[in-house]
Amino acid sequence: MSTRLAVIGAGPGGYVAAFHAADAGMQVTLIDADPNPGGVCTFRGCIPSKALLHAARVLDEAKHAGAYGVSFGAPSIDVNKLRAWKDQVVKKQTGGLGLLAKSRKVTYIQGRASFVDATNLSIETAGGQQKVQADYVIIATGSRPTTVPNVSIDSPKVLDSTTALELPDVPNRLLVVGGGYIGLELGTVYAALGSKVTVVEMTDGLLPGADRDLAALVAKRMETYAEAILLETKVTGVKDDKQGLVVTLEGKSAPAGPQIFDRVLVAVGRRPNSAIDGLDKTKVKVNQRGFIEVDPQRRTAEPSIFAIGDVAGDPMLAHKASHEARVAVEAIHGKQSVFEPRAIPAVVFTDPELAWTGLTETDAKKQNIPIEIAKYPWAASGRATTLDRPDGLTKLIIDPETERILGVGIVGVGAGELISEGTLAIEMGALASDLKLTIHPHPTLSETVMEAADVFFGESAHVYKPKK
Repeated sequence: MSTRLAVIGAGPGGYVAAFHAADAGMQVTLIDADPNPGGVCTFRGCIPSKALLHAARVLDEAKHAGAYGVSFGAPSIDVNKLRAWKDQVVKKQTGGLGLLAKSRKVTYIQGRASFVDATNLSIETAGGQQKVQADYVIIATGSRPTTVPNVSIDSPKVLDSTTALELPDVPNRLLVVGGGYIGLELGTVYAALGSKVTVVEMTDGLLPGADRDLAALVAKRMETYAEAILLETKVTGVKDDKQGLVVTLEGKSAPAGPQIFDRVLVAVGRRPNSAIDGLDKTKVKVNQRGFIEVDPQRRTAEPSIFAIGDVAGDPMLAHKASHEARVAVEAIHGKQSVFEPRAIPAVVFTDPELAWTGLTETDAKKQNIPIEIAKYPWAASGRATTLDRPDGLTKLIIDPETERILGVGIVGVGAGELISEGTLAIEMGALASDLKLTIHPHPTLSETVMEAADVFFGESAHVYKPKK
């Protein structure tokens, strides 16, 4: 069969590209191994993890409600029902995407694609090989969990982010290898369900990509429900025996002697799925890190082939893939569109949530960029106080000469819902005075963005910090 555009991979990059192209009048073929669009994000990542994190948050809120006079009995957790609910959420999302594909007359092929040459694909399906000739191809094959040689033994007791979301059981003791966002999000879920969670991280702090003052608030709360957090420590061996998984640890915080865990979750990052059969028959180039090289339009060295999402480089975020999808399709459609965002927000859905966008303080120091910082502690927020969650902070990174907003960081309940205002401010070239003069509703957590701008000018009613 022939098509104007073939999209390999139906995640938040691939299906958005296919739908956008179909809306523009193109004939589109979308190829993926799953029965419906959605990709890792919807089937085995963003959506199921957030469903389980919601359950974890409800459990935590019920546990701490006694502080303000509301008491509940010990929770009864039906793991089978929780798993079924999570699966139902995924089914609704992916089923809806399948209907949208049909409505747009996108040809959906369930199978695995390989390249015959730059414009011809061979797709392995349950019914045999299928050939597709395409004027253009968008590669949106995503990424997969990274493995660790010392840890990834052949045992069902060793989990990765995919198998952990299947919720096989609630282990008594769980070791999480990796203190990044994946490990902490899943560790939060299992801790809420009753597991004694130990986190081991090679660096000197959790969430290495975030500013230390923001990550510190997540770490402080994590310490209250984790059995242990072992920094500057690594796993040197894992052995499966009748007692469980015998783990040896080495480093600054390593306990003496082997430790026994019921399960080990390996969450040390993801790597791109760029090893596509036949890709070497094209001009597409893959760099040393495994990412497909692309230009600002997401076009590869092969003019008819584009790449978007995780496979096309950092940051590996679903919303970044979706925006790249639009750029690639518009470029194919003949528009002068390029991918050049001033800010890409990142959210860690721990408790509290941590989000940042634009320039971070850490990166500013590395790049010797002069900045001023304004912080508003949530202990001064009326809304945070009413929620009994003053453990938050809103932080602005500001150009000292122009007073333009360069970056925003937020840690606290619902930070992921608040960060978009910061992203918009950066994209619009807003000044600190723009945030200060924008009337925010009271009492809300969003006020903390305005209040942080007030702090910058030494004019905050709730934080006494005169301008120097």
